Amino acid sequence: MSKQEKSIHLSESAQVDQQSVQPLPNSRKVYVQGSRPDIRVPMREISLHDTPTDFGGEKNAPVLVYDTSGPYTDPNVIIDVRKGLGDVRSAWIDARGDTERLDGLSSNFGQQRLNDAELTKLRFAHVRNPRRAKAGANVTQMHYARQGIITAEMEYVAIRENMKLQEARAAGLLSQQHAGHSFGASIPKEITPEFVREEIARGRAIIPANINHTELEPMIIGRNFLVKINGNIGNSALGSSIEEEVAKLTWGIRWGSDTVMDLSTGKHIHETREWIIRNSPVPIGTVPIYQALEKVNGVAEDLTWELFRDTLIEQAEQGVDYFTIHAGVLLRYVPLTAKRVTGIVSRGGSIMAKWCLAHHKENFLYTHFDEICEIMKAYDVSFSLGDGLRPGSIADANDAAQFGELETLGELTKIAWKHDVQCMIEGPGHVPMQLIKENMDKQLECCDEAPFYTLGPLTTDIAPGYDHITSGIGAAMIGWFGCAMLCYVTPKEHLGLPNKDDVKTGIITYKIAAHAADLAKGHPGAQIRDNALSKARFEFRWEDQFNLGLDPDTARSFHDETLPKESAKVAHFCSMCGPKFCSMKITQEVREYAAKIETVDVTVEQGMREQAERFRQEGSQLYQKV
Repeated sequence: MSKQEKSIHLSESAQVDQQSVQPLPNSRKVYVQGSRPDIRVPMREISLHDTPTDFGGEKNAPVLVYDTSGPYTDPNVIIDVRKGLGDVRSAWIDARGDTERLDGLSSNFGQQRLNDAELTKLRFAHVRNPRRAKAGANVTQMHYARQGIITAEMEYVAIRENMKLQEARAAGLLSQQHAGHSFGASIPKEITPEFVREEIARGRAIIPANINHTELEPMIIGRNFLVKINGNIGNSALGSSIEEEVAKLTWGIRWGSDTVMDLSTGKHIHETREWIIRNSPVPIGTVPIYQALEKVNGVAEDLTWELFRDTLIEQAEQGVDYFTIHAGVLLRYVPLTAKRVTGIVSRGGSIMAKWCLAHHKENFLYTHFDEICEIMKAYDVSFSLGDGLRPGSIADANDAAQFGELETLGELTKIAWKHDVQCMIEGPGHVPMQLIKENMDKQLECCDEAPFYTLGPLTTDIAPGYDHITSGIGAAMIGWFGCAMLCYVTPKEHLGLPNKDDVKTGIITYKIAAHAADLAKGHPGAQIRDNALSKARFEFRWEDQFNLGLDPDTARSFHDETLPKESAKVAHFCSMCGPKFCSMKITQEVREYAAKIETVDVTVEQGMREQAERFRQEGSQLYQKV
């Protein structure tokens, strides 16, 4: 069957990506129950081997790690992408009593797609009537938080962030953690549901959780929590099927993508998004202006507020959790980009700039911002206020256009908060290392500590094909300085559409950056995994080293390239230094010798005595004849 035929019969033929449903090695899915039976928070438990008898023969407690993979890595769950994932949140939403189930879709475009018989075999077969807030109600997590209510979602993310920290301490997994430097953040020793509520009420954190995305396993984005990462997927006019995009989703969350943005610009955007949301345990973000532009055949000047409004409702009723809205691209800022090296590089920013110039009017996303807020709070869609004027080269970093827009985003944040709508701010881009902290400081000042969400930033422009590295450097830095979520960059950035391998490489690179930032900030428990892996490395527990790593498959394959035999998995050396020059083996021999004569201090003292005696026996001569 050809790709085209397979796509046409998708509702009957779609299959899960088999690579994405295999449990990770020596790991099992565990669930931590909250205050009610239906709050079951998933985590991944990595079992470890005992310490060899040569090193004391002790048991090593399993290590819990944050798990974004959803039910896909739970062997007890039957996955059928044609039916979508199980329901996590409906009972919580129903219990609040402030939403209603609509009789059908209220978006004109959504109705047109649903009534198009030609799309039947392509469409996700189990489209549900959407929920919406009852008249006069506000259903955002921020609204509940400001009413003093701790929702099930807030309790869920508190358990998820805390990762059974008290038990880990009791098991000795956190015997050492360096003090962090958090640049004024307010990171507590333990994450509690009340702390989560306070941070959301303050606007310092968001839980992107549309009431129509009930398959969602809630997560939180904020500077006082674990640094999160986003992965992008999406088709283009050049290709990629719906099934391929769902496979990219499941592959991305397997390796640690906390949220996923669907940036589709090709055919069947509406249908692609439905399949993705119904099969996603993580928040899904979009850039609605992309689809709106498709509806006017790519002619930016033909965009209207009415058409964009319908697009927002269409996507909100499908369950999109956050929208990138480029409402800060104002008419007066556009001329400031004229002398830039790379001009306006944001797709959404360039679309709105072109519209503003064509009509010589202010950006309709800005002038209708209050109306957008009304839509957002009816479904609990979070804002991701887009940086349409972000720098596309380090030469353009921190210029008047970029910072002018940032000030406007701060103004819009306060309007969103008046509506109790959750909001985060998007950031650059291309910024050299010495200018990164200025970006973070200015964002905190302008946007009153609303979560910052950046693309990198890339710290140099000389490495096409390696921009996951140039940006990973900047991502680690800005994550340490206070950025709440990092948008991944793949090796294909600026060059082409990423494939599955590129997606994995980008995600692993950004998981490293985010974790390095958590360590530097001093997030409670951040060092547990490092300590466990370091201990395994010193004790030559090779399998534990592989399994504790972010990418066990690659670590194992690198080791096996030079030492492929199973016996090498228990050897007390690797191919880097060999058996004679392994520093850790030599250190162990020193320890063994020290243990024989009780302590290291005794060893040193005895060695000095032995050398002194030998000196005397050889005649106390400073120099000896050869």
